[in-house]
Amino acid sequence: MNTEQLLKLRQKNNEDYNLIGDGTDQAKEVMTTKFEIVEKVREKLLEKYSIQEINNRKLFESMKKVTWEIIEEEIAKDDLLYYLDSYEKADIFEILVQKMFGYGIIDPLISDNSITEIMVNELDKIFVEKNGLIQRVFNKQGKPLAFNNKDELFHVIEKIVAPINRKVDESNPIVDARLPNGFRVNIVLNPISLDGSVITIRKFPENPYTMNDLVKFNTLPNNVAHFLSVMVEAKYNIIVSGGTGTGKTTFLNALSNYIKGNTRIITIEDAAELKLKGLNNLIRLETRAPNIEGKGAITMRDLVKSALRMRPDRIIVGEVRGGEALDMLQAMNTGHDGSLSTGHANSASDMLSRLETMVLMAGVELPLASIRQQIASAVDILVHLSKMHDGSRRVVQITEITGLKDNEYVLNDLFKFEFNDSKSLGYLKHTNATIHNTDKLMFYSSAKNNNKGDN
Repeated sequence: MNTEQLLKLRQKNNEDYNLIGDGTDQAKEVMTTKFEIVEKVREKLLEKYSIQEINNRKLFESMKKVTWEIIEEEIAKDDLLYYLDSYEKADIFEILVQKMFGYGIIDPLISDNSITEIMVNELDKIFVEKNGLIQRVFNKQGKPLAFNNKDELFHVIEKIVAPINRKVDESNPIVDARLPNGFRVNIVLNPISLDGSVITIRKFPENPYTMNDLVKFNTLPNNVAHFLSVMVEAKYNIIVSGGTGTGKTTFLNALSNYIKGNTRIITIEDAAELKLKGLNNLIRLETRAPNIEGKGAITMRDLVKSALRMRPDRIIVGEVRGGEALDMLQAMNTGHDGSLSTGHANSASDMLSRLETMVLMAGVELPLASIRQQIASAVDILVHLSKMHDGSRRVVQITEITGLKDNEYVLNDLFKFEFNDSKSLGYLKHTNATIHNTDKLMFYSSAKNNNKGDN
């Protein structure tokens, strides 16, 4: 780094520091000095290691040792205006580790298991969702956590999209991506986002929640969890509906744990988020965005069509949001019982209307009566989730679709949430209704009894 570059960096860092908070002249100078050392050490690391080596987690520990040694060398030089103690050295090291090997200042947020969503609105407006409630993030000094400049923010964005061969720039300002651990990421660049580039990260637990975990969280009572386990094992087709952030994917993952060992499962997702365990015959499919030339895209419809040729016992579609709904319904109607999916909707009945709209998006001209007949024949159970005012997620409705009457859906509410006037929110109550479509249940019971006899 030459003198001219160093002066420009110093001026830029001073401007950035003024943006993110007040401080004494000495505090600003110390901060500027630390940033200068960060840049010098970063340059030396890039000279010593390739990008592939830097991204190699196996070399991480050895590179950390080298990083600390280079920091000590830079601080030992006589051209520093201020003495940097061990705390400042540790701060420099932390900034470097986050910048070089992690995701910058949001790296600790990604590692924090208590955080379920990370929202970067602007350089200095970073929010997280904890325990279902959104709050702003502050640093150790009590000031809003902030990126130092636009370049630092964009470096994090590039680090997210590079491993999955996605491109984000002025010609592609909106990108959906995922981190290696499956966390879902949405990126919108400025000037599409008027106040600055936006990163939204939806986190999922490293060890997916089981239905027992959801019972402990009061998402649903134990008797309802048992009912759903029977529905999954008996191969009822189930769609989990709810608004944004209600826990649909988490719930779908928990439901999938009831699927038994050697069943051939094909999962289809926009971004691979499901973490199914204990399945020996599992195939995971993921969509692909078009390349720079606008070619090579693999859509959800493509994957659903392909899955039907792969001899699946069950198909799990992470989320239906377009024309793939038609292919999924046809799969459910042609022997692929026990299929599961999720969808955005305000209520269980609204989910059926949304399915109709999505089928029409397939570009096939079908009369509404035919669409409704397909939906009523394919979908057995709707499970609707809602996010409460206190941030908790609850199952609020479980409904059976029993057929059509006068071209209208006939719904059989099995469980409904009842709100209380007391401090507790309420509870999911059995409506005393019995399930009407018992064919799958009887076949499941018969098979289970035969297996017991074999043992």
